[in-house]
Amino acid sequence: MLVPWVVIMFGCGIVIYFNIDQEPALWATIVLFAATMLVAVLCRHRPFGFPIAAVAAAIAAGLMTPTLKGVLIAHQALSQPVWNADVAGYVEIREERERSDRITLRVERISAQRLNERLERVRIAVRKGTAPAVGSFVTLKARLSPPLEPLRPGGYDFARDLYFQRIGASGFALDRIRAEQSPQLPTVSLHYAAAVDGIREAIDKRIRAVLPGDGGSIASALITGKRDPISPQVNDAMYISGLGHVLSISGYHMAVVAGVVFFAIRALFALMPAFANKHAIKKWAALAALLVAGFYLLLSGAEVATQRSFIMIGIVLIGVLVDRQTLTYRTISVAALVVLVLAPESVVHPSFQMSFAATLALVAGYQHGLPWMIREGKTQLAARIALWGGREVISLAVASLLAGTATIPFVAYHFHRVSPYGVIANLAAMPIVSAWVMPWGILGVLAMPLGLDSHCWRLMGHGIDWMNAVALWTTTFPGASGRVAGFGAGPLLLSTLGLVILCLLKTPLRLIGVALICGAVAMMARAPKPDLLIAPDGSAMAVRAGDGRLAMINLSKDTFAFREWLAADGDPRSPRDVALADGLKCDEAGCIGKLRDGSLVAFVKRTEAFEEDCRRASLVVSARKIPSDCTALGIGRNDWRFSGAMALRRVNGRFEIEPARPASYDRPWARKLSGSSSLSESGQSVNRPTLDSTPNREDLEVGD
Repeated sequence: MLVPWVVIMFGCGIVIYFNIDQEPALWATIVLFAATMLVAVLCRHRPFGFPIAAVAAAIAAGLMTPTLKGVLIAHQALSQPVWNADVAGYVEIREERERSDRITLRVERISAQRLNERLERVRIAVRKGTAPAVGSFVTLKARLSPPLEPLRPGGYDFARDLYFQRIGASGFALDRIRAEQSPQLPTVSLHYAAAVDGIREAIDKRIRAVLPGDGGSIASALITGKRDPISPQVNDAMYISGLGHVLSISGYHMAVVAGVVFFAIRALFALMPAFANKHAIKKWAALAALLVAGFYLLLSGAEVATQRSFIMIGIVLIGVLVDRQTLTYRTISVAALVVLVLAPESVVHPSFQMSFAATLALVAGYQHGLPWMIREGKTQLAARIALWGGREVISLAVASLLAGTATIPFVAYHFHRVSPYGVIANLAAMPIVSAWVMPWGILGVLAMPLGLDSHCWRLMGHGIDWMNAVALWTTTFPGASGRVAGFGAGPLLLSTLGLVILCLLKTPLRLIGVALICGAVAMMARAPKPDLLIAPDGSAMAVRAGDGRLAMINLSKDTFAFREWLAADGDPRSPRDVALADGLKCDEAGCIGKLRDGSLVAFVKRTEAFEEDCRRASLVVSARKIPSDCTALGIGRNDWRFSGAMALRRVNGRFEIEPARPASYDRPWARKLSGSSSLSESGQSVNRPTLDSTPNREDLEVGD
């Protein structure tokens, strides 16, 4: 049982890397790892010393791995907006979105005024239907912005995510995209990407020709991984009902594809007694399932979540090939280790956390809590058939309950939602998806070369219609939305520790895990809410009014920050709701809001408003420079430039300020700027230098 704990400690080392303020030196992490490994070798015969030394070495290895990857992928990111850049490069990724398309360019040349960085890749939004094919060499003019920072302290770090994708800027095209002759021969990887995208596009067109609307979008997402636009009503219903996991290819899809192929091939060989008597048809079926799963990985775009799923399924199928038990803690540990070594940044992604939490709970239930799931009954044939049917239904219900319960803390932390009726929706929909939708999808792909696929897509669509109906039906239940206010990482870590202890320990000590989870739930419920939020570019502010809800003001049309703030507050209002400003008194010069303790907060748009607002308000917020003689606490350009987004709480007549980036924060995806914020310990504003420009965030889907 030491292997799972070593892998967990390896992951903890990676978590430490992502939660420190300064980038560690690679040589220091290597020395630390070598020293701890040496101690582990010297203590290998000591019953207590060796596990402790092994755990320390695993943590050191976890700290070293992302540090090494950071050195290997080191690249520059845009530091300030560029308004009119000439960009030329190869299209590596093409994506379709609800309002626009999006491409990722591998930059060959780029030029613009005030551009001091050499960018490797940029992500650019283009007009709907104008995205060029993958592999094309194109030129365009674009407005580029630095990678988006967290929209609130503790929020998702989009810049970190883009850094590990080697994307240095995002933006949108300003004019027509021009295809040109490639200045050099495309690389093998680009040829491969173009070929795979061509296959995906062909399958997508065949599906959409038969299944228009949401049915076609979901069918294409299941087969090709192309997430075409889905109507807001169905999309919201899928996530409220707990069926949203169907929309992105993950472990479930990979398991279904491999499982369908495995059982189909095995049944086919079983119909040939001469072959079945001479060969291990189970191993032949496992090999075929492994090959098909590999093709599905390539076809779906080979995203990190899909790679992780393939590794997990691959280990299981290889276990069948070598006659080893497949569903064990060692299996999930090896899969997690491989993923974390190849993509250490995935440890902070919700898909990784949810996938392995669900799998860990299922393995624990399979091995310890549900022995009847693997015990062969010795009854009469009729009784065994009846038992099989009942056992399968109960097993599906318990598996859905285990997986759904294990992922609740992660869904609540990242998406601020829980699905109270998720078990019901999954029980009603997932058997149809597994036994009807996915098999017809696989047959559709196989039948495409013969031109016989249209009937397969049509039959697949009937199952998708059922799933959509279940999702919409679930949203009619009372309390179905299940909104959860944001909370810090502490309760998430505590609940994760509780889950690990509950699943891995075999003695009554495992009940400690239950106590830890209960404590984490209490911490989540008691998490304090901020009284004031400020966007990372100072263009938006939210004030908690007397009714307890946030009142918001924005200088631009960008509502991305509003959407994040409302979700983290557990507020069901739309980010475009005109009533969001209720509680603020606004005119052309600015806005005034009143906190629950009666103190005033001013949001200044024009300089002439500073004189009065600095005299009346306790806090003055502006995207401009705060005057040096302002007697109120002032947060202006220089403050959010260095600190990013801020959350403020009013405590005993003073403001407690929590920045998204502490003053000492200096990482490759968020470089520390020269100078410092001018907020003093006394809470007063001092003179601040101005910035050259105040950009708007245009690439709103950067984190999708």
